[in-house]
Amino acid sequence: MAGRMQPVLAGVVTALVGFASSFTVVLAGLRAVGATERQAASGLLVLCVASGLCAAWLGLRHRIPLSMAWSTPGAALLVATGPVPGGWPVAVGAFLVSGALIVAAGLFPALGRAVAAIPKPVAGAMLAGVLLPLCTAPVRALVEVPLLAAPVVLSWLLLHRFARRWAVPGALVVAVVAIALTVPAGDTGGGLRPVVEVTAPQWSFSALVGLALPLFLVTMAAQNVPGAALLVGYGYRPPLGSVLRTTGLATLATAPAGGHAVNLAAISAALAAGPDAHPDPDRRWIASVTAGAGLALLGLGAGAVTTLVSWAPPVLIEAVAGLALLGALATALTSALAEPAAREAAVVTLVVTAAGVSLAGIGGAFWGLIAGCLMLLVFRRRTRPAATAPLPP
Repeated sequence: MAGRMQPVLAGVVTALVGFASSFTVVLAGLRAVGATERQAASGLLVLCVASGLCAAWLGLRHRIPLSMAWSTPGAALLVATGPVPGGWPVAVGAFLVSGALIVAAGLFPALGRAVAAIPKPVAGAMLAGVLLPLCTAPVRALVEVPLLAAPVVLSWLLLHRFARRWAVPGALVVAVVAIALTVPAGDTGGGLRPVVEVTAPQWSFSALVGLALPLFLVTMAAQNVPGAALLVGYGYRPPLGSVLRTTGLATLATAPAGGHAVNLAAISAALAAGPDAHPDPDRRWIASVTAGAGLALLGLGAGAVTTLVSWAPPVLIEAVAGLALLGALATALTSALAEPAAREAAVVTLVVTAAGVSLAGIGGAFWGLIAGCLMLLVFRRRTRPAATAPLPP
C-alpha cells in the first residue's frame, strides 16, 4: 500500500508547492497588463485547470511524469511590461499569438531549434532582467510595510534554511495571516466563487513584438527547454513535440479567459520525476497525473485567493512573488555570466531589459534581446592563429 500511495502523495505535494509558490506572480502579472480582479481570477482558474488537464492527458498517454504549470517567468514578464497600449483586450490577443507560436514550435521542430539557438548568455540575461525588478520587491516591502513584510521574509529565511521546499508556501501562509489581521471588520471582499470571464481579443503591432514574442521566447527558454532537460536528466525521453502542441492548444483555449501560457513545469517537475516520487521510474507518471488533478482542483479557489490578494498592499504580494523567483533569478544570472567572452553582451541585455523602457510601444524585454545579440555580432572576437616563431638560425 505504501508503494502505491508514494507517487500519489508526491503528486499532491507537487500540486500544492507549484500552486502556492507562484500564483501570486500570475495575479501580479495579469493585473499589471490591465486585468481587473475578476479577469485575473479567471486567468488563474483556467491556467490551473488547463495545466492540470494537460498533465493528466500527457501522463496517461506517454506514461512518463510530465508535470505542467503556467509560465512563471512569463508572468514576471507581464509585470515588467506593465500596461499595454489598448488595454487588457490587446494583452489577450498577445497571449493568443504566443500560444499559436508554441503550437508552431511543436509542429515545426526548426522553430524550436531556432529558439534554442539564441545564445544562452543573452537568453539568461533577458530572463534575469525580467525577474530583477520583481525580486527587489521584498526589500521595498520591508521599507514600506515593515510590520507586514518582516515576518514574511523571516519565515522564508528560516524555512529556506531548514525545509527549503516549503520556504515560499510557508512565507505565503504568514502573509495570509498578516493580511487577515489587517482586514477591516465586516469586509468580506468580492466574489469568492470560481469565475470565468471571457474577453474578445484585439491586436496591435507593438503588443505582438513587445509582448507576444518575448512571452513565447521566455516560456520556451525558461520553462519548456529546462523542463525537458530535467526529464532527460532523470532518464526519460520527453516527447517535446507532443508537449508543445498540447500546451500551445491549451494556451489558445485559455487566452480569452486570461490564461497567458501553459507549459512544462521546470521548478516543481523534480518533485514528480525524481526518486522521491517512486523508486521505480516507470511508476512516477502517477505523481504527475495526481499533481495535474490537484492543480485543477486548486484552481477552483482562484476567486478566493484573488480576493485575499486584493486586501493586501500590492508591494506585499509582490514581495512574496519576488521571494518565489529568487532561485530562478540566480539560475538566470549563472547562465548569463557563465561564458567570459559573452559577459558584456549579457550585461547589456540585463540592463536594457531591467530598465523597463518602452520604445515605439515595444517593451524592454525585446529590446534587451536585440541589444545583446547586436553586441555579440559587433564585438565578436575572432580567434586568430598565433604567429609562428622564427626558427633559430
